Amino acid sequence: MSHYPLDKYRNIGIAAHIDAGKTTLTERILFYTGISHKIGEVHEGAATMDWMEQERERGITITSAATTCSWKDCQINIIDTPGHVDFTIEVERSLRVLDGMVAVFAGVEGVQPQSETVWKQANRHRVPRIVFVNKLDRTGADYFKVVRDVNDKLKANAIAMQIPVGASEDFSAIIDVLTCRMATFSGDMGEQVSWTDVPSEYLDKVAELRTKIIEAASDFDDVLGDKFLNEEELTIEDIKRGIRNGVLAQELVPAFCGSAFKNKGVQLLLDAVVDYLPSPLEVPAVEGVVKGTDTKVEIKADPKAPFYALVFKIMTDPFVGILNFIRIYSGELNAGSYVFNSRTSSKERVGRLLKMHANKREEISSARAGDIVAVVGVKDTMTGDTLTDSKNEVLLETITAPMPVISSSIEPKNKADYEKMGLALKKTMQEDPSFRFSYNEETGQTEISGMGELHLEIVVDRLRTEHKVEVRQGKLQVAYKETVQKPADAEGKFIRQSGGKGQYGHVWIKLEPRERGAGFEFLDKVVGGAIPKEFIAGVQKGIVETLTSGVLGGYPVVDCKVTLYDGSYHDVDSSEMAFKIAGSMAFKAAMKMASPVLLEPVMKVTVDTPDDHMGDVMGDLSSRRGRILGMESDGKGGQVIVAEVPLGQMFGYSTDLRSMSKGRASYSMEFECYREVPKNVLDSIIEKK
Repeated sequence: MSHYPLDKYRNIGIAAHIDAGKTTLTERILFYTGISHKIGEVHEGAATMDWMEQERERGITITSAATTCSWKDCQINIIDTPGHVDFTIEVERSLRVLDGMVAVFAGVEGVQPQSETVWKQANRHRVPRIVFVNKLDRTGADYFKVVRDVNDKLKANAIAMQIPVGASEDFSAIIDVLTCRMATFSGDMGEQVSWTDVPSEYLDKVAELRTKIIEAASDFDDVLGDKFLNEEELTIEDIKRGIRNGVLAQELVPAFCGSAFKNKGVQLLLDAVVDYLPSPLEVPAVEGVVKGTDTKVEIKADPKAPFYALVFKIMTDPFVGILNFIRIYSGELNAGSYVFNSRTSSKERVGRLLKMHANKREEISSARAGDIVAVVGVKDTMTGDTLTDSKNEVLLETITAPMPVISSSIEPKNKADYEKMGLALKKTMQEDPSFRFSYNEETGQTEISGMGELHLEIVVDRLRTEHKVEVRQGKLQVAYKETVQKPADAEGKFIRQSGGKGQYGHVWIKLEPRERGAGFEFLDKVVGGAIPKEFIAGVQKGIVETLTSGVLGGYPVVDCKVTLYDGSYHDVDSSEMAFKIAGSMAFKAAMKMASPVLLEPVMKVTVDTPDDHMGDVMGDLSSRRGRILGMESDGKGGQVIVAEVPLGQMFGYSTDLRSMSKGRASYSMEFECYREVPKNVLDSIIEKK
């Protein structure tokens, strides 16, 4: 496989709110770069990047898809990510391994709730980005308003780099402010770009914006700044260098415009990707930690250095088996060579290396630093695993998955399919870290948990289509949690005498609350050998198992600390099992005394409604125990209402909202936090349980 120089690589993600046009944009990129010879349309269910049956049926992206193309002597690795909040893990793990991002905004709607979430994720991973304002052919689209929106709502320093010529259906050309030239797009698919002089009526606007761009770029380049202050002649290269420095520092966001569907502006966006987004050499070196120590290791992008890669996605392919998508940070990997999994300390052989184009595969013999490829043959892996050469036990920062907020029971229609269903669910959980399943021994049911109604609907649909398992799904349930509010000490004593060797375990523990989201912690503070070391693990095991079922409604217990500080043992009768039971008894007793409370997932709900239905919508949200956080005009005769509402009150909301607004209002929601359930609601939840 021929390789580009590292400074010619661009690893980018395309991310936005649902229906902003990400996949349509990616389809055009594939066409203009020669990867595909026919443009696949999302609305026709023919998009290359939306290859899953469920994606084509619904016209939405569900799983992130990777592809590789070339533009202006650069290799661009692209990941098209979902816009729906239920699949936010796909954006999270993609941004973890990418060097740059194109944030897409619809020209009419501007900044929407999920685009805010994606922007925050990019901030957290410190990903440089550029903006593409799409759908300028639609009535009401306003490029400059969206740029202001990005600055106001996302606190970004966005600068308009272009001027659209014409509005709505008359959108016909794009003026490039830097070069003071106008681009028009002709040919069947807009593949021919012609450059002409700027019409006279736009010259003042071009001059105004050009000055703003130069002022912004001057802050990030001393040479440019000096030339600007001394009123010397500035070259396009000078200005681009300043903009690029600002983008790399994540303090400047150039904004471009177009209409992907109408084939306008995509080639200019590709130019911007090459000009302004970083190569692997221009982003900070990733850090790893030597396994079992706190020693940090800096891993620089270098094909000749030791091999390091991160598994960021796992997918099951019906033809080749398990595909591990990896981002190679340094070194080189050859098909047929061996890799070392730092988490499992196991050595595995790489059978094949594949360059992916959505679900199509191109076999390659080698890959190196900067590449995003799929590996076949490596089996015992999880999302977030580090692969190295066998000499290095270094762990790269892993990928954290959000906790599920909704669950449902399922069972196969055919009893003979139980085992088949279990294997299918294991594969699904391996592919999607935000999905969980468990077997409830009390009810004899299998419970699946995920990020929302659509998430679980897709899982059940994939069981049917991909794994050929027909299942019945139970009623959706909220994933409640339990925790404690105050410290409590408790004793657990398990003594059983039945002739011969008996059982003896005796412990004292202190149970304390922790901050929300801090998880569970176990501390061993036993002194003087009150409990022998070999039984401590048994106590911890008993407590951890009891965490799965709290004392209020049998929900999982979170955010607490248990300190084991005393106890006693019997020389003959004590065993690990006896101490495990004693630990479990002590934890249950302590929890009853520690003011247990029930926690419920609270969602941030954003409703876009016409003015005349605003009162009904707000009243309905309040009746669902919602707390209105704010409201603002959308500038088009409507209001955007933001509220926090418990998830348990949101089932069936889409139907209710449609009926109260005559189908004119829409909403989106995302997980916000876990919050204590009010006392009057607690009793009804426990009664239902």
